[in-house]
Amino acid sequence: MSLTSILEPARETPVVHKTDVLVVGSGPAGLAAALAAARCGVEVTLLERFGCFGGNITVVGVEGFAWYRHEQTVEANGIGREFEERAKAMGAAVPESQSLSYELDSEGFKLVADRLVEEAGIHPMLHRQFVAPIITDGAVSGVIVESKAGREAILAKRIIDATGDADVAARAGCATVKTPVEEMQAASVMFHLAGVDKAKFMEGVRSNPQTYKDWSSGEWEVETDGKEDTMFSPFLGKPFEQAIRDGVIPAHLNTIGGTWGAVHDSGEMTYMNLIHLAGCDGTDPDSMTQFEIEGRKQAMHAIDALRQYTPGCDGVRLRNFGMSIGIRDTRKIDAVYNMTEQDVRGQARFEDSIGIYPEFIDGYGILILPTTGRYMHIPYRSMLPKGVKNLIVAGRATGGDRISHAATRNMACCAVQGQGAGVAAAWSIKNKVSFEDVDIQAIQKVIEGQGVRIH
Repeated sequence: MSLTSILEPARETPVVHKTDVLVVGSGPAGLAAALAAARCGVEVTLLERFGCFGGNITVVGVEGFAWYRHEQTVEANGIGREFEERAKAMGAAVPESQSLSYELDSEGFKLVADRLVEEAGIHPMLHRQFVAPIITDGAVSGVIVESKAGREAILAKRIIDATGDADVAARAGCATVKTPVEEMQAASVMFHLAGVDKAKFMEGVRSNPQTYKDWSSGEWEVETDGKEDTMFSPFLGKPFEQAIRDGVIPAHLNTIGGTWGAVHDSGEMTYMNLIHLAGCDGTDPDSMTQFEIEGRKQAMHAIDALRQYTPGCDGVRLRNFGMSIGIRDTRKIDAVYNMTEQDVRGQARFEDSIGIYPEFIDGYGILILPTTGRYMHIPYRSMLPKGVKNLIVAGRATGGDRISHAATRNMACCAVQGQGAGVAAAWSIKNKVSFEDVDIQAIQKVIEGQGVRIH
């Protein structure tokens, strides 16, 4: 007999923890949300499926938190800026190669996140995978998790979905929009190198400087507004083009190419963003398995090419991969307000702004850098899912269209959203109102008190 499904028996699931605010996912949005809520004086629990906090920074290895920053860039500051400052203070950041920001050390930031969580009195719950929401009287009242300890329940007065994929919202019945797989932004497998001769490498960079215009190569065509075209970019493309011509890299791998982060005196070269994998569905574990393996294969091809065609890299070797593939694009909620391309291109202003974000659009073949002081507002309503109570969404799954996502998906913007969501969660508990009924002006005052520019 061939089985197509299994009917599991009913069972009791123990409640192992109760809290005021439960944050599911600890990337830039979730970590910022937990810190913001805790600093408002409520009990906060931070749930994470991996063994560290930080998400894209620590798990994927995306160390360029604010690489968009230039002299005239206007930012929200707040907890996102605090990530950078604390990392610098703890020796976990170095100057970024293409901007005025600092590159966050993916390993060192694990300690930074631990310190921030401990200082704020947040209850940490690592190594637990969210599997289902708990719905009580039509509202989300907690979550079910799975771990080595089995199946457990966590109850909360307010829940913040910072999973990146709107996992809680989707399983709670919220309407979501999933980008067609063929249109999703490419996934990345990040890696770091050792054995680089820094002096020779930098000499090669100076003798053949690359610009953002060079990003249009292989299968990629990149739209800019022109001001980026002559600006320096730590871009690597020519070694891989030559490697294809010489048969070192298979011809179909013409998407290998991208940026390096920092070169250290020790010979380490970090934040290698060279592997871009189209067609990876971050909500499909089989797809992620396939592309994790494929991405690591492509990384070794890239390293072979660097050894042969890049000054200072003849003795280079792999130091480490990120713990997980980097996903840019999956599901977004259908929010009370869904942001638009015009919002991110046209400096949108909103009465319910919970923070600003500079004119930075990176995705779907567009790269626009915030070099002229332009910025947009992030509306509170874009975090509110329709049809689901007691839940707010922060991070790259907030409501918006394709091009707006190219802006709001970025880590610093996710931190802005997370801080706003955390404040809203705490305020709604203290004032016994729903997320939908908060006094936005009161929320804004608290957010500003936490050091965020909202207008």
